[in-house]
Amino acid sequence: MFQDGFPNNLRDDVSKVVRLIPIKTYSNVSIGTSEQNIQYSQDGVEIKFPYRMYYIDNSDEVINKLELQQKMILHCIYSRSCDGFVRQKHLQSLLSMDYADWAIPYIVKICDEYVIEILEMAYDILKEQDTERIKKFCLENVQSFCKSYSRMISYWNEFYRDRCYNFNKYSGKKLFRECFGYSRTMERMKLR
Repeated sequence: MFQDGFPNNLRDDVSKVVRLIPIKTYSNVSIGTSEQNIQYSQDGVEIKFPYRMYYIDNSDEVINKLELQQKMILHCIYSRSCDGFVRQKHLQSLLSMDYADWAIPYIVKICDEYVIEILEMAYDILKEQDTERIKKFCLENVQSFCKSYSRMISYWNEFYRDRCYNFNKYSGKKLFRECFGYSRTMERMKLR
């Protein structure tokens, strides 16, 4: 279920991390992950991971037992949690590391969701970093990325327009444009 979201050379580390995830789910949901998957391409290789994960977060108990790369894998997996606080915690941990390229799909995906605190936190961290690797990934996945940009706008319009009526000042727009490289040219590229 999580193996397809990481490069093949990480199989052993992914297996170790997955074994540490508790079987218990939030609200005793009967499934551990959603059937819906997120798909991207990275350097010509298909990456696929669950849209949501319902397993309870126990990462604080196990994280010290993990090597750096395994911690990164754990943060990526929990960035798909059904709990927004858990997603934010793990994204923040991931962004404060020297994250690998294979973590970028998880970073980009979480930023098209509806939790404004995640967008603000991601923007505050990423605006201080060199994001050329993320921009390259977004360009490689231009159709999905433009859909993510539209989702971000739609959540702003539905939930945050009153709080931040000027879209140009909205952290989501700044994140997508400044850190992820969104431009109108990408919209034309996706039509090809």
